[in-house]
Amino acid sequence: MPYSKKIQLGLVGCGRISKNHFNALKKLDDRFHLKAVCDIDTKRFDKLDELGVCAERYTDYEKMLREHRFDLVTLCTPSGLHPEHGILAAKHKASVLSEKPMATTLEAADRLIAECDKQKVKLFVVKQNRLNPTVMHLKRAIAMGRFGRIYQVLCNVFWTRPQSYYDMDAWRGRRELDGGAFLNQASHYVDLLYHLIGDVKSVSAIARTLERKIEVEDSGVAVFEFKNGVIGSMNTSMLVFPKNYEGSVTVIGEKGLVRIGGVAVNKIEKWEFAEYHDMDREVADVNYEVTSVYGNGHETYYRELAEHFSGKGGNHVDGLEGRKSLEMIMAIYRSSETGKTVYL
Repeated sequence: MPYSKKIQLGLVGCGRISKNHFNALKKLDDRFHLKAVCDIDTKRFDKLDELGVCAERYTDYEKMLREHRFDLVTLCTPSGLHPEHGILAAKHKASVLSEKPMATTLEAADRLIAECDKQKVKLFVVKQNRLNPTVMHLKRAIAMGRFGRIYQVLCNVFWTRPQSYYDMDAWRGRRELDGGAFLNQASHYVDLLYHLIGDVKSVSAIARTLERKIEVEDSGVAVFEFKNGVIGSMNTSMLVFPKNYEGSVTVIGEKGLVRIGGVAVNKIEKWEFAEYHDMDREVADVNYEVTSVYGNGHETYYRELAEHFSGKGGNHVDGLEGRKSLEMIMAIYRSSETGKTVYL
C-alpha cells in the first residue's frame, strides 16, 4: 500500500490502553485513518473529544464491521476477548492488531491464528517494548556477539496495582478475561526474554495471590532454561510500595554485563564490555523518560506497521511470534499449579 493511500483502521475497546493507540495514530495521521471506534460503555467516548479523536462511534462491534471496510482492526478489549473480536474482524477481511496478550489460552490463540490464515489477512501482536531504543541497543550487542557466551538473564517487574485498579472493571483480575501479573502486566517482559535470548526449554515457577482479592496471581517467580543453555529468572510483583518501581532486564555474559532498568526498561544502567565498540558512545543517547509503564513504543509500532502495509518490510510481531510468550506464560502457570518443571 503506497503512502498516498491511508490505512483504514477501526478500534474496539476504548479503555485504559486505548489512549496510547489514539495518541500514536494522531501523530501518524498521514499514514492511518481512524474511521470508527467501538465500546459498550458510552461514558468512555467522553475522553475521545479530549484526545482529539474524530471517528464514528459504535456500541455494536459487528455493526461497525458491517458498515465499514477496514484494512486493520485494533483490539484493545479485555485479553480474553481478543480471539473472539479478532476472528470477527478477520471474517470481514480486515487484518488484526491485538494488544497483549493475544489470548488467555493457547487454544484460543490458535483459533485466532487459524482464522486469520483462512481469511488470508494479517495478524499482528503489540510488543512495543521490542522497539524501545534501549532494548534495540541491547539486541544489537547480542547479535554482534559482544557478550561472548551468555550465561544468565534476569528480569524484574516490580509495579503496583492496588485493589482499586482491579475493582474498576468486572473483568479485571479474572482468569478467563484478564490473567494475572505474568499474563497481563509482565507479558511484555516475558516476550523480551524470548526476543533477546531465544526459545525456552523448560520452566519452573511459583505464582501466588498474596494480597489482592482477585482470581489470579499478584506475585510470582519463574526460572527458565533456554535451549541454548542460558539460564534465566523472572520476578514479578504488583504489590510494590508505594508506586511502580522497576521494569528491568540484566544480561550476564562471558565478556559483557548490561542492565536495562528504569520503570519500563527505559534506561541503560550498566553497559560494560571487554572490548570497546563505537556503539558504546550511544548509550546515554538511547535512554529516555516515560510517563507510564507502557513506555513510548506504540507510535513506533504503528510506524513499522505502516512500512509493512506499504511493502517495505517493517519490524512487527505476527501471530506465531506473539504466541511464543503466551506459551511461556502458560508453562509458568502449569508449573505453579503442579509444582513440577514444565518442558516446552
